[in-house]
Amino acid sequence: MLDTPKGLRLHIGIFGRRNVGKSSLMNALTGQAVSIVSDVPGTTTDPVEKTLELAPLGPIVFVDTAGIDDEGVLGEQRTQRTLEALARVDVAIVVTDSAGIGNFETALIALLKEKSTPFFVALNKSDLGVPSAEALQTLTQQGIESVAVSALQGTALDRLKEALFRHAPEGQLEEPRLIGDLLSPGDVALLVVPIDLGAPKGRLILPQVQALRDILDSDATGMIVKERELRDALARLTTPPRLVICDSQVVLKVTGDTPPEIPLTTFSILMARFKGDFMRLAEGAGAITRLKPGDRVLVAESCSHHPQADDIGRVKIPRWLRQYVGGNLEIDVMAGRDFPDDLSPYALIVQCGGCTITRKQMLVRQYRAAGQGVPMTNYGMTISVVQGVLDRSLAPFPAAHAAFRRSAAGLGG
Repeated sequence: MLDTPKGLRLHIGIFGRRNVGKSSLMNALTGQAVSIVSDVPGTTTDPVEKTLELAPLGPIVFVDTAGIDDEGVLGEQRTQRTLEALARVDVAIVVTDSAGIGNFETALIALLKEKSTPFFVALNKSDLGVPSAEALQTLTQQGIESVAVSALQGTALDRLKEALFRHAPEGQLEEPRLIGDLLSPGDVALLVVPIDLGAPKGRLILPQVQALRDILDSDATGMIVKERELRDALARLTTPPRLVICDSQVVLKVTGDTPPEIPLTTFSILMARFKGDFMRLAEGAGAITRLKPGDRVLVAESCSHHPQADDIGRVKIPRWLRQYVGGNLEIDVMAGRDFPDDLSPYALIVQCGGCTITRKQMLVRQYRAAGQGVPMTNYGMTISVVQGVLDRSLAPFPAAHAAFRRSAAGLGG
């Protein structure tokens, strides 16, 4: 609760061959023994993450990875994990040594360019030697920045941090807004938060906390009630709230209790706008109206948690979708970082709100789905569709509402 969530941090990936000093570099940058350092090649297996504050970038996550030249059956699996990590970093450091840029580095750089991921090269172990002048000139000609450092001696680390600052994505230092752009100073936002089996004991869930913080940052007033107290709360207010925001699981009741002239939406829909391509997610919601019995649906959660008896992703949404289509659906559930390369078997992907992942990670999933022609939406929009209230909960966002209506009518974007 006191730390910036991972999903709001800049993710920095450290990539390269075995034994070029990736883990040593990460330890030197963080000032901590985060990764195990050894002369034995292949010490790092799965990606290692470390969260910290790094001026001037602020809250970040370093991702240390296995060598891209790992060998053997296990080595291939480690390399695959490393390549998967490419999809979730915002900026990359390609680490090499005096050997310079070889085939492995060239292939890695090509992948980073293909994904439009900013990167630069760290020439580590500069205390032992640097690449040839010809190799350095090749990097310069390709417009690739390189920094000679020594993780062992701690030299030129400030230059490396400066390079990180230059290559961080545009707008990274800007504070993202979840709801603040919808409010003016003095407005009241009324949050409807059910307390049920799925509610974490003693605290609120992350999107609710983020919404409250953004309301305060906007010099507006946040008011919180459970769904049973909504009508009384509205009656006590002399001025109607600027916006009512509710948990998707109670959206039907909240819609019925909120006068139609008061704008209403859900936390999950706000997260769709905050974390992903909002228009595409709204279009994906329209595809729900075209589902038919026998179709296959992927429910994708970004975090791993112990399922509750009436879990939203594993139980409720599958049940509601089957009721909506009037027949059986084949529904697969994947959690954490698992996300299929081949999405073609699916008629629809229903993604969670994505509060634990970055916007880039969400967009990677969306664009992978779009590239394979598979519609994708999120939990909140799905629930509002099957409850028959998405027109109401998307009304505060006219462009997204129009995109949903076009998709539901079977029209192109």
